[in-house]
Amino acid sequence: MILVTGAAGMSGAEVVRQFSSQGRPVRALVRDLSRASALALDGVEIFEGDMSKPQTLGRALDGVEKALLISSADPQMLETQCAFVDACKSAGVRHVVKYSGAETGFRRSKFRFAEMHAQAEEYLEQSGLDFTHLRPSGFMQVYLWETPTILARGELRLAMGDITLAPIDAVDAAKIAVSALLATGQEGKVYRLTGPEALTTAEIAEHISRAAGRRVRYVAITPQQRHEEMLAAGAPAYFADALLEQSVERLRNPEAAIHDEAYLAFGVLPTRFKDFAMRNRQVFEVPVTA
Repeated sequence: MILVTGAAGMSGAEVVRQFSSQGRPVRALVRDLSRASALALDGVEIFEGDMSKPQTLGRALDGVEKALLISSADPQMLETQCAFVDACKSAGVRHVVKYSGAETGFRRSKFRFAEMHAQAEEYLEQSGLDFTHLRPSGFMQVYLWETPTILARGELRLAMGDITLAPIDAVDAAKIAVSALLATGQEGKVYRLTGPEALTTAEIAEHISRAAGRRVRYVAITPQQRHEEMLAAGAPAYFADALLEQSVERLRNPEAAIHDEAYLAFGVLPTRFKDFAMRNRQVFEVPVTA
């Protein structure tokens, strides 16, 4: 049996959907059953529990051989993931596959989530459990979060200068995760996950424009401007502060690297950003009013 944590979030939910679509049984762990209606799929067992509270995980971990570790990016991420590793060890789980993260040239101490992921990886490695690390560089889906400004102003306002990024489609990452969980011989493996191409934000805006059928203009702003706009839009200060750190580090490392090792290892066809944009064109299109 395989358990997927963080199953109500974007990445976890996509992994659960991939298991179901392949006819593979899986368990989904959520903190709140009221958020799990979309996971009521063939072959999916849903359990409610909190990774930071091992006493809530007994039934979910019973009989589990492998677990996929995903948790929210919040101030407690490191403590939550370490507590879950401990719970897995106590429950007899053999292998933990961890969703982590990595970007070209990042100084992990300068971006709090990179530092937390690195420390959680080290904790897992020292736990005695078998481990596999999956390190996405970022997801294409984050551009869907920019739709309010895209729809209202025809602008993609980001603090990316003219650097390149290589985000991966979360669907591709999920396919890789499922393959890593089902395959043998993955103990100790580390996979960096990127999209198949390095793009500037201006090029990303052009792909969104073509999908939306209208011009979407990239407006380069400073990291501080981005931080202020996020706070004004209601983003939690901790999250806005973290993304400020990320923007500064990205600007310090302007050239993204491409990694195709996981695609080749598991036979997953990578999604190009233009195809991702077309698949989500209804999100980027201006709604037609009566």
